[in-house]
Amino acid sequence: MLIYGKQPVFYALERHRSRIKTLYLAKEIDKKEYGLLMKMGFEVKRIPENAAQAMVKGGNHQGYIAEISQMVPYASPFLKSCSFVVILSSITDMGNIGALVRSAYALGVDALVISGIKEPNFESIIRTSSGAALDLPIVVIHNIHDVMHELKQSKFSLYGAVLGGENVREMSFAPKRALILGNEGEGLSGRVQKGLDHGVSIPMAHDFDSLNVGVAGAILMERMR
Repeated sequence: MLIYGKQPVFYALERHRSRIKTLYLAKEIDKKEYGLLMKMGFEVKRIPENAAQAMVKGGNHQGYIAEISQMVPYASPFLKSCSFVVILSSITDMGNIGALVRSAYALGVDALVISGIKEPNFESIIRTSSGAALDLPIVVIHNIHDVMHELKQSKFSLYGAVLGGENVREMSFAPKRALILGNEGEGLSGRVQKGLDHGVSIPMAHDFDSLNVGVAGAILMERMR
């Protein structure tokens, strides 16, 4: 799989060097830096700009593209060992997923579950999370009700982001807890809401009832950690 852009590629260089198979450079870099890269145990190739653009299909590579080993999601039993889990219910925008992965990793979430998508685009998620997806355990389960049942069996309390839910600033949270975030347009389905222990919401300062799911998710994670 390919990742590109200076920040995610440098993150992989710093923390996951063994996963890099080939580094492609589409810009001139300092000779000393190039010499260091050549000693890191992977192939380094210089390529022209048009070839780089073709590889990333017009994306903003900033001169750095890396081929890395395939990302393999964790199996759902891993969740039993966690204390704080975030579940994404049918969120389809890879930019939003990447932002949530980045926030989850930064705010101490133990694992993130992607549900409602059979094959998430991990290349995009790694890029939009600035590399955090390489470190945060990610589980992919198509049916959200399966993971909700598993977590309930493992004594988790389930909290879902809903309009009109309890004020997250005034709540205390169970030691084993899961935050469920709904998709960009519809939020959480009625069936998912029925399976929650608590609906939570963020009080607004003005008559305005909508935050981007990436922003809302980060606020809720911070309050719940």
